[in-house]
Amino acid sequence: MDRRQIVLDTETTGLEVNQGHRIIEIGCVELVNRRITGRHYHQYIQPERDIDSGALEVHGITQEFLAGKPTFSEIADEFVEFVRGAELVIHNAPFDVGFIDAELDRLEPRVGALDNVCSVIDTLQMARHKHPGQRNNLDALCQRYEIDNTSRTLHGALLDAEILAEVYLAMTGGQASLGLGAESSDASTDGSGPDSGIRRLPADRAPLAVLRATPEEIDRHEAKLRELDLSAGEAAWRRSARH
Repeated sequence: MDRRQIVLDTETTGLEVNQGHRIIEIGCVELVNRRITGRHYHQYIQPERDIDSGALEVHGITQEFLAGKPTFSEIADEFVEFVRGAELVIHNAPFDVGFIDAELDRLEPRVGALDNVCSVIDTLQMARHKHPGQRNNLDALCQRYEIDNTSRTLHGALLDAEILAEVYLAMTGGQASLGLGAESSDASTDGSGPDSGIRRLPADRAPLAVLRATPEEIDRHEAKLRELDLSAGEAAWRRSARH
């Protein structure tokens, strides 16, 4: 059975849901069997209240921009159907889930809590377990896993969900292979089955060209090895080459 996950992020009018702050943006990115499918859900929302100045500095979404956008009650059905049955992947899940639950609680008829329609994974807790004692916000994880987040000058729900999807996949072993037919029951274990996706070269083919390193490339390689020797001790392959 396919595993469907939704990487989700929100932006809000402020930090405290119990002070009546509301959601102003929802961004969702779909994963199926650990592959980013390209399907997403994105919606700006009229919060029917003012936006705190501190929140405005974080996401840059203004009251004027949200004028005329739908309220949460107007987009609730569409949102709930998009996430229904999925496993939500959220960074600092209690924050986003708390705001979504508060919005759902305002609906008539009431839908109930978010966990009635889907389950939740908290990537912040996952990162803290995997990298204890280190910074585990989204920017720090991007740096740790070498994920480009240079377009993230302000927070945005869809952009942050897209970045979090890459972080989550990197943190849990990478995106699933697109496959060369290895999943096919017809493929033999050596990859020679009809659906293996491997093309055998003819035995009478011309020899493959051998491209040798240039002197400049050899010098750069030696410089890198010397750098590794200084930082971590002599490289194992240097020691073995002497014996």
